[in-house]
Amino acid sequence: MDEKYIIIHGKSSSKDGNWFPWLKKELEKKNKKVSIPKMPKKDYDNWSKVMDKLDIDDNTTVIAHSIGSIFVCKYLIKNNIKVKKLIFVSGFNNYFDSDIVDTSMYIDNATDICKLCNDIICFYSNDDPYIKEEALEAFANDVANIQIIVKDGGHIDSDSGYDEFDEILNYL
Repeated sequence: MDEKYIIIHGKSSSKDGNWFPWLKKELEKKNKKVSIPKMPKKDYDNWSKVMDKLDIDDNTTVIAHSIGSIFVCKYLIKNNIKVKKLIFVSGFNNYFDSDIVDTSMYIDNATDICKLCNDIICFYSNDDPYIKEEALEAFANDVANIQIIVKDGGHIDSDSGYDEFDEILNYL
């Protein structure tokens, strides 16, 4: 079976933002099948409808940014879908309780994702302008078997200078 890759953006980003198009291009150079769905601005249920249309199985690597990370956990857990690898960048759970983030994305049993995937990597920065390092680290502690702290990486997005993210290639 061919390896598949799915890249999930965060709430305030787009499929064409940050390092996502660059990563897609890098993976496609290696003849990998890559999807970057356009996620809606609304809640968990609307995001799930997009995911339902994707072919996700134990040969799939999912890469998610920001709130997309906990969304992916919740979606895979609720649907009992095993995947090959998960890579979360600036992921968090239960951090914001405001209009900024739809709290329907959050989940109380995030650690259950470890039953569905044995290879979970979290990248986060020591100076994220939106999420305290403690919240990023707490999420990583809950789900990851590998954690990489990107020194002075901000939210690891275009605003922080990440139109490319070479380090992620080492884990794909």
